[in-house]
Amino acid sequence: MIAIIRIKGMVGIRKDLAETLSRLRLRRKYSCVVLVNPTKEQLGMVKKVKDFVACGEVDEKFFEKMIKARGKSLDKKKEVDAKKVIDGLIKGKKYEELNLKPFFRLHSPRGGFKSKGGASPIKTHYPKGVLGDHKEKINELIERML
Repeated sequence: MIAIIRIKGMVGIRKDLAETLSRLRLRRKYSCVVLVNPTKEQLGMVKKVKDFVACGEVDEKFFEKMIKARGKSLDKKKEVDAKKVIDGLIKGKKYEELNLKPFFRLHSPRGGFKSKGGASPIKTHYPKGVLGDHKEKINELIERML
C-alpha cells in the first residue's frame, strides 16, 4: 500500500501537473490517498508529481488507524468498519463500494516539517526535506498529521 500526501498548494502549478494531481484525487493541500494495489499508470503519475507530494509504504495496522481517525463515510448514517474496509480493498473493491471517501483530509504536521539544511523544508526532497519518497518513514509524518 502506498500513501501519497499533497504538500504544495495550487498557486503557480503547471496545467498537466494539476491534472495529474486531480486524477490522483489530491485536489487540496494536506490531502492523502492510499493506493492499495497501485497500477503501472498510477506509479507513473506519482513519479510525475514527486516534487509536490510525499509518498511511501504504509502497513495494514497503520492504515487501519488512519481509517479510524480520518476516514469519512459516504453515507453518514452508516458506520465505517476499518477491518472490513481493508479486507475489501485488498480483494479489489473500490472505496465507494465500501462506503468510504477515497481520500483523507489531514492536518498540517504537529511540530512542523522537519528539515536538515538551510533551504526551506518543503522545497527539498526527503533526506533533508519532506517531498519525495519516504519509504516506510511516511508513517511518522502521517502520525503527526492525523
